Amino acid sequence: MEELLRLERDFFARDVLEVAPDLLGKLVVHRTEHGILRLRITETEAYRGEQDTACHAHRGRTRRTETLYGPPGTLYVYLCYGIHWMLNLVTGREGQPQAVLVRACLTAQGPGRLTKALQVTGALNGQDAARSSELWLEDDGMRCRVKTAPRVGIGYASPEDRQRPWRFILESTD
Repeated sequence: MEELLRLERDFFARDVLEVAPDLLGKLVVHRTEHGILRLRITETEAYRGEQDTACHAHRGRTRRTETLYGPPGTLYVYLCYGIHWMLNLVTGREGQPQAVLVRACLTAQGPGRLTKALQVTGALNGQDAARSSELWLEDDGMRCRVKTAPRVGIGYASPEDRQRPWRFILESTD
């Protein structure tokens, strides 16, 4: 295994359609009171700003979406259906509301199971993954092949946005 390199702000300061597939194979790391948890990302989805009807920022800046307008690398953690926490990473430029949803990891299939396994809650919302000592991402040099598919669970979005191949899945490792 190669040396673990922490992902810095410049990794996230790119368009969400570049960052989302590049996150596959990376490690999400959460320091908890019981120790450090590490899971490898196997699936992501891209949400691309106010023009994307599947993105929470589609209707503009609100109290809920304020975090999406923050600096790249900001954690956007929200509660879905009042049950599951969703872990997202803000990308692009500050003021440009883009984010990557981390959908799955090797041992946790599904965004709700992932946050449960990592013990992620809304308390992390707004933290800076590029600087945080609590939750961050690492690259251990793993390379992978990626396949794309339409995003899921966005029935409220326009038909065009529902069909975009903005879900990225780790197909195999090189």
